[in-house]
Amino acid sequence: MPGGLPVAGPLARTVADAALLLDAMIAPAGGRPEHPFAVRAPGGDEQLLGAAIRGEGRYQLGVMTTSAWDDAYEINLAPEALAALTEAVDGFAAMGHGIEQTALVADPSYAPAFRALWQLSAARIPAETPEQEALLEPLTRWLLHRGRELTGRAVAEALSALAAYERSFIGQLARFDAVLTPALALTPRPVGWYDAADGERNFAQQVQYTPFTSMVNVCGLPAITLPVSVTAEGLPMGVQLIGRPGGEATLLALGAQLERTLRWQDRMPHLF
Repeated sequence: MPGGLPVAGPLARTVADAALLLDAMIAPAGGRPEHPFAVRAPGGDEQLLGAAIRGEGRYQLGVMTTSAWDDAYEINLAPEALAALTEAVDGFAAMGHGIEQTALVADPSYAPAFRALWQLSAARIPAETPEQEALLEPLTRWLLHRGRELTGRAVAEALSALAAYERSFIGQLARFDAVLTPALALTPRPVGWYDAADGERNFAQQVQYTPFTSMVNVCGLPAITLPVSVTAEGLPMGVQLIGRPGGEATLLALGAQLERTLRWQDRMPHLF
């Protein structure tokens, strides 16, 4: 995909399990690991599992509720999202970590640049006839049409804008070892909530639901989502920790510390 936005990562019940799987995903298959991109994957003499098991260290943490989308869409944080963030902040503060509120500098170039790149990603979908397009969901059709309308200049400008945003984002948060945000702005959405007819509105809804993740992909930074609390209906709410470039070990150590306190791995899902 243009811009290298998608990344592979582990999904696990515990922080140690996530670290174990990540170690396996990046392990060299004999000899040195391959690094096809300029930004190297985490690696070295020490496995990440060790950082997750030990869960050691005291760090300086930023706390942020702003996102890259704030200039383009109305982003409202549900009380449950703020409650989960507060619980994580209180937990880390009680452990002795430094806590500081922070906010992103507004950048109106992000939203149109990201939209252009996301649309471009759909331009190559093999749907060439009306019959084939009819098989696509409205959001996918909208992305496909907009992507095919983009000019080479528009794509180049979008890539340049996101590269500049990456430098700015990393610079703004450089004083922190990690930055806490809500994982989601809203509670888990019910079936049928996303607009099934208007692709552009569907895209906006996705942004409003999860405004804190795309900017991390754009910047090539590591992040971990931790399941901090549950809603009154028993649905999970969490926080996201964003790390420095190559800072996976720090995120795993912090995750392990909070896991020991909240013991989310002992929870059982509700049966409906």
